[in-house]
Amino acid sequence: MYLLGYSLDNLSLMALTLAVGFVVDDAIVVLENIVRHIERGESVMEAALKGSREISFTVISMTLSLVAVFIPVLFLGGLIGRLFQEFAVTIGVAILVSGFVSLTLTPMLCSRWLRAHPTTERHGRFYQVIERAWGKSLAGYQRSLTWVMNHRPLAMAFLGLVLVGSVVLGQIVPKGFIPSEDQSQLSGTTETAEGTSYDAMVKHQRAAAAIVQEDPNVEGFMSAVGGGGRNTTVNQGRLLIHLKPRGERELSADEVARSLTRKLGAVPGLRVYLQNPPVINIGGRSSKSQYQFTLQSSDVGALYQGATALEQRLHNVPGLTDVTSDLQIKNPQVQVTIDRDRAAALGIDVSQIENALYNAYGARQVSTIYTPNDQYWVVMELLPQYQRDLSAMNLLHLSGRADVPVPLGSLAKVTPSTGPLTVNHSGQLPSVTLSFNLEPGTSIGTAVNRVEAAARQVLPSTISTSFAGTAQAFQAAQQGLLVLLVLAILVIYLVLGILYESFVHPLTILSGLPFAGFGALLALVIFQLDLSIYAFVGIIMLVGIVKKNAIMMIDFAIEAERREHTSARNAILEAASVRFRPIMMTTMAALMGTLPIALGHGAGAESRRPLGVAVVGGLLFSQLITLYITPVVYTYLDALQQRLVRHRAEEPRTYAETAPGKTTTAEATG
Repeated sequence: MYLLGYSLDNLSLMALTLAVGFVVDDAIVVLENIVRHIERGESVMEAALKGSREISFTVISMTLSLVAVFIPVLFLGGLIGRLFQEFAVTIGVAILVSGFVSLTLTPMLCSRWLRAHPTTERHGRFYQVIERAWGKSLAGYQRSLTWVMNHRPLAMAFLGLVLVGSVVLGQIVPKGFIPSEDQSQLSGTTETAEGTSYDAMVKHQRAAAAIVQEDPNVEGFMSAVGGGGRNTTVNQGRLLIHLKPRGERELSADEVARSLTRKLGAVPGLRVYLQNPPVINIGGRSSKSQYQFTLQSSDVGALYQGATALEQRLHNVPGLTDVTSDLQIKNPQVQVTIDRDRAAALGIDVSQIENALYNAYGARQVSTIYTPNDQYWVVMELLPQYQRDLSAMNLLHLSGRADVPVPLGSLAKVTPSTGPLTVNHSGQLPSVTLSFNLEPGTSIGTAVNRVEAAARQVLPSTISTSFAGTAQAFQAAQQGLLVLLVLAILVIYLVLGILYESFVHPLTILSGLPFAGFGALLALVIFQLDLSIYAFVGIIMLVGIVKKNAIMMIDFAIEAERREHTSARNAILEAASVRFRPIMMTTMAALMGTLPIALGHGAGAESRRPLGVAVVGGLLFSQLITLYITPVVYTYLDALQQRLVRHRAEEPRTYAETAPGKTTTAEATG
C-alpha cells in the first residue's frame, strides 16, 4: 500500500479486515496436512517436508484462483473501478503473500515447533471431548455422503433447483447502490412560493430554524437565505444540520430527517426537503432531493407541460417521497411596454427609463461612507411600502425637455404577468430536473423502474429523459457489475484450466457457485438488505472463496486416481474424508474474519454490513452443500471425461506422407 500510494481508508481497512480470515487458509491447509503425517507416525522433519510438498500444488491453486477473482476489478472503469481497485489490490497482495508464507515459513515453523505424538501420551478431558465430537461428526459425514453418492440423480436435481432459485432470488432481492451512512450530518432546502420577497423568506427561515434548534438530536446548525451554492433564487434557503454523536441519540440520521421534516411541515407556506447526505456525491445537477431525473426538449412549451404532468404522477408513485422540480415559471413579474414615439417627442430615451427603474428597485450604490473602523455603502431605492405597491410605479417621474418632469405612466404601459424565475439547460437544450427521495424499505432499483414506467405513460416522444447523479451511476453500475461477475468466473476457469491442464475439472470446482450465490442472496433477503455494490463485491469474493473446498477435495482425488489407480467414486470419497477437517477449519476462519463486518458495528457500518452478510450467508449455505454436491459432480464429469478420451482414442487416425515424384500412401489405424 505504501509503494502504491494507497491510504488507510474505509475500503482498504475493510480489505485488511476480510484478509484476516483469508490469509490463514493456506497456512491451515499446510499445517493440517503436516499434522496428519505426524499422526501417522512420521518424524516431525519428515512430515514437514513431505506434507508441505504434497499439498503445495493445492495451495498454489487456491491462492492463484482467489487472487484471479480481483483481476477484472483492476481493469474496471467508472465509479466501481475507482472505488474498488484499491480494495482489490490490497486484499489480492495480502493473499499472495499468505500463499508464499504458507509454503515457506509455515513448514519451517512446523519442523521446529511441532512434536511427535507418542502413542502412550495421555490427553486431558477437554481434548478427549473435542476429539470424540470430531470423530462423530466425521463418521456422520461419511455415512451421509455415502447415501448421497448412492442417490446422485437427486443431488443433481437439487443442484438444478438451487440454480433456478438463485436466478429467482436475483430478480426478487432489491437492487441498491451505495448504502446510506449515518455521518451525523443533514442538509436541507427550504422553499416558499415563487415571488416571495427576501424579508418574507427570512421570516419563514427563522421559524424553521427555531424548530431545528429545539430538536434534542441537533447539536448545531447553519441557516441561510438566498443565492449561493445550489440555491440561486430568493425564495429558497439552506439548512446544514450537525447532529449529536450516534451514541447520544436514539434516532439514526435518516430517522431524524423524517422527524424534522414532519415538524417543519407545520410552518405555513414553507416546503422543506431534508436528506442524509450521500457518502459519495456523484455528479448531476444540484437538487433538493437525492435522486434526479432530467427531461430535455427543444420545445420549451411541451417540456414544461410534460414536466408538470410527470411531477404530479410521481407524487402518486409508491416508494417515492419529497418529489420536487427545479421548474419555476410562475414568478410574478411586471412587463413595461414603452411608447417610444411619445417618449421621443418628450425628449426622453429608453436609457433614462431604465435608469429610473433601476434607481427605484435595483438597490443602486450611490456613495460610500468611510469611518475609522469600517465603511458603509449608501444604497438608493424606494421606501419598502412603495416597492410593494405596483401602482406606485406610475408615480415615477423622468426629466424631459427643459427639465419638465414627465410621469412614467404617460410613457409606458405597466402590465403584471408571470414568468420563469430560472431557465435551466443541460448541454444545449432547455431542461427540467425532477428529484425525489426514497421511503424506508424502497430500493433505488425499484424506484428507477417505477419512474421510467411513469415517464413512458406521461411524456410525449419529443421529450428525452435520463437519470442524473446517483441514479445514473446506479444504472451504469448494474451493467458493469454483471459483466464483472461473468469475467471473474471466466478468469477463474481459465486459471484452473491452466493449472490442472483440463477443461473438465474447473467445472467441478466451480459447481459450488450457485449455492454460494443462493446463500448470499437469501441472507440479504432475510436481513432486508439491498443488493448494493458492496454486497455484489461480496458475491464476487464468494466466487473465489467457495471453490477452495472443491480444490482441496479434487486435487486429492486426482492424485489418488493417478497413484493408486482407483475409481473416481472411491477417490473422491477418500478425498472428502481426508480433507473434511481442513475444509471445516478454513471455512470457519473465513466466517470468523467476516463476522465483525456482518454484525455492523461502528461508524460506516451501514455500507460494510451488506458485504459481510453476503459472504457469511454464502459460506454457511455453500459450506454444507458443496461437501456433498462436489463429489457427485466430480464422478459425473470424470465419467464424461473418460468417455471423451475413449471416443477420441477410437477415432481412426490417418497418417500421410508425400514427397516430390513419389506416390502418396496412407495408413489408417483404429
